[in-house]
Amino acid sequence: MRDRLLRDGFLVLAVVFVALRLFAIEPWDDSVDAYAYWSTRDGVLYEAALTGRIGSYLYSPAFAQAMTPLVWLPWPLFAATWTALLLAVHRLLAGPRLALALLLFIPIPFEIVSGNVHLLYAAVLVYGLRYPALWALPLLTKVTPGIGLIWFLVRREWRSLGIALGATAAIAAVSFVLAPAEWSRWLELLRADAATPLQTVGWHLPVPLMLRLPIAAAVVAWGGLTNRPWTLPVATVLALPVLWLNGLAILVALVPLLASRPRSVARPVAGAPVGAPA
Repeated sequence: MRDRLLRDGFLVLAVVFVALRLFAIEPWDDSVDAYAYWSTRDGVLYEAALTGRIGSYLYSPAFAQAMTPLVWLPWPLFAATWTALLLAVHRLLAGPRLALALLLFIPIPFEIVSGNVHLLYAAVLVYGLRYPALWALPLLTKVTPGIGLIWFLVRREWRSLGIALGATAAIAAVSFVLAPAEWSRWLELLRADAATPLQTVGWHLPVPLMLRLPIAAAVVAWGGLTNRPWTLPVATVLALPVLWLNGLAILVALVPLLASRPRSVARPVAGAPVGAPA
């Protein structure tokens, strides 16, 4: 009975929230990050970002191109679809018993409301150990969360590393052929961001990325060498370009990674990925 209440409670809450998006009920029709993705439908990706506008599209052209079938939906339908996707990913990672309870962890509902990609990153951390091509998502969006590839490097899992980098390069190459000018603008945006001190609004931890990134690299390297996949979400949070509150939603990946943690902490044999549930 308890399990059914937890499962059905989450389902009811998810359906209600998706419906609020679908019917554009204020204030639930607003979703800053999801709107930034939807705004790429006009084909002008970085004009707002280069002028410093909050809520601008900041990812590679490849992500915008991949979103093309969705962004041509009317905004309420897009918002509802994107929200349903994030809720489904959260349910997949948290499981039927914890999905509802973990909505009390403020970063997770904040992530679902804002519509960012952090829950998708959590899924990559869990399933990317088995399907390395999934790492193209963080590499072609926020870039620095790709620090998790150090896991394959220190474990000498060359095939997995090659698949992750090869898939990313292939997607980027096709995308560049389709939109070379937009790629130039994105690279310009990345250079400008790297050279400019962070100036933003909203709750975030004001620790510079250049201080956090070496720590993130050390965490994931230690985790890879000692068979601790739970270090991946910790390192990924540390490696986010900006430590927003909703970025902590990535930590939902701890649930399946800790549940499937290996019994032995001995150094693994090269080419034997662990940590991803079947």
